[in-house]
Amino acid sequence: MSLTEVHLALLAGAPRHGYEIKREHDAWFPDTRPLPFGQVYATLARLQRDGLAEVVETRIESGPERTVYALTADGVARLRAWLAEPAVATGSGAEEIVRKTIAALHTGIDVDGFIARQRAAHLRCIRDLQAEPPHTAPAERLVREHLIAHLDADLRWLEQAAELLPASPPPGSAPTDVVPTTEGEHP
Repeated sequence: MSLTEVHLALLAGAPRHGYEIKREHDAWFPDTRPLPFGQVYATLARLQRDGLAEVVETRIESGPERTVYALTADGVARLRAWLAEPAVATGSGAEEIVRKTIAALHTGIDVDGFIARQRAAHLRCIRDLQAEPPHTAPAERLVREHLIAHLDADLRWLEQAAELLPASPPPGSAPTDVVPTTEGEHP
């Protein structure tokens, strides 16, 4: 997710200060990692530097001074251009689950156990996401459903991996792709 464009979207509704942007982001994406304050302010500084946002006022409320940002015309244009383009499909195969599964295959280390543990972790996560009461906001529900759909796709992929990968060797034996040789012999 591009934080630059997400910040632009968060500013599209109304001018906001950093705390409001963080709070709104975390409400928009409740099942993801909360946005760190440092990231908010670093992104706002870049938006201002690049002419995509501007400071419109400084507020002193019941706490520290707050700088309020608003979109510029260039910021609106950048947000519209970003939303006009489809998101890149994430089929790169570089996710940790893929790396670990392939590593288990190549090393032969507890392939069946790894797949069983990964499957159980995914099922727990799906149950947790489904057990939370659905939020009334459609956008929040869509985020949760997207996460569940991805976890479900990973589960189907793990089933395919279990069918394609060789069984794990007995404990204490050499990994399946390592063939012991004595000096002078070739496998």
